[in-house]
Amino acid sequence: MSVEVRACGEVGEMRRALVPIWQFFGSAPDDGTMERFPRVLPVERMLAAWEGQEIVGGGGSFPFSLTVPGGEAGCAGVTVVGVHPTHRRRGVLTQLMRAQLDDVHARGEPLAALWASEAPIYGRFGYGVASLCGDVDLARERTAFHDGHRRTAPARFLELDEALEQLPPIYDRVCAATPGMFRRTRDWWEVRVLLDPEARREGAGPHRRVLVELPDGEAGYAIYRHQPKWEDASAVSSVHVVEALGTSPAATKEVWRYLLDMDWTAWIKGQLLAVDHPLFLLLAEPRRLRFRLSDALWLRLVDVGAALSARSYAAGERIVLDVRDEFCPWNEGRWALEGGEAHRTDGEPDLRLGVADLGAVYLGGFTFADLWRAGRVEELVAGALGRADGLFRSDVKPWCPEIF
Repeated sequence: MSVEVRACGEVGEMRRALVPIWQFFGSAPDDGTMERFPRVLPVERMLAAWEGQEIVGGGGSFPFSLTVPGGEAGCAGVTVVGVHPTHRRRGVLTQLMRAQLDDVHARGEPLAALWASEAPIYGRFGYGVASLCGDVDLARERTAFHDGHRRTAPARFLELDEALEQLPPIYDRVCAATPGMFRRTRDWWEVRVLLDPEARREGAGPHRRVLVELPDGEAGYAIYRHQPKWEDASAVSSVHVVEALGTSPAATKEVWRYLLDMDWTAWIKGQLLAVDHPLFLLLAEPRRLRFRLSDALWLRLVDVGAALSARSYAAGERIVLDVRDEFCPWNEGRWALEGGEAHRTDGEPDLRLGVADLGAVYLGGFTFADLWRAGRVEELVAGALGRADGLFRSDVKPWCPEIF
């Protein structure tokens, strides 16, 4: 029997379309999930793969505004993609991705982004690794800063209603300056960031939310959990940092000093930290972070011309990219980048690469030289790699602080 992919028409269909991915987590969407989920993912953005009357796969996309170097661009935040194990290796995922990218293109969103649970899957659909992140485990006795700094700014706990008012403005300022982050709606804060169900805690305690305010108006916050543990009558507990941001270097420094000074703690653990996180240069012993690197955001240029025109560039000479994109053939061909705008051209190309590799350099996470060393871009004109890297240069590494 053939499979047909179409958008969900109501919440009941959406619930059934979530089952293929939920079953891999050992559960199923409950009533609470179905009350919250449509608040951040409209029902019509959830696709279902139907075989007769049965839904055998699903995939959705959040409507994001993603920060790119020098601005923002519409972006589909691809999520909850799954196929029943009874229907694997039958092309269902390819049909889902085909329908989804067609839908995103029709909506006029030039980018799509995701976190890849299985890294080999998404390259064939044009997604490239656009950013990196890492987890840290820092022993409490190794938390000294290189300059011996001690926290001076006051800190205070926030109730949930206070957090909903105080944290978003801080996040928005960091987001505006950091490629790879996306704007959060109030619904997103309520049902994603600050929601704290028992199932998410993995044996640790509830969220603690703290605000640090500096005299000059700069501020930072931290969301974290305690995981208590005792051995031989001594605390060997951990602090699990969910998110910690500051609107200035001083604010970030104060927030992390607060976290690193926690009593009754043996370890401070953090996830999804940026590869250029200030802790590397703040700590007296950065090697003690035990930083474990991983791929993070994967990016796909759905509309090459619109995506290239959405970000800013350093001053430089015109460059022509010959882009390969078999899955979205409307992107195939030569694109001239000059004056901050991209347009089609019949001119001779300077570089030739796949759309997935263009996604890798788009936010500034990697360079064209990086691609060349990996054999993933062809330099057709001598010096073109350097010219392209000069144009695409970004002073801030891309970073997305949460998995969606």
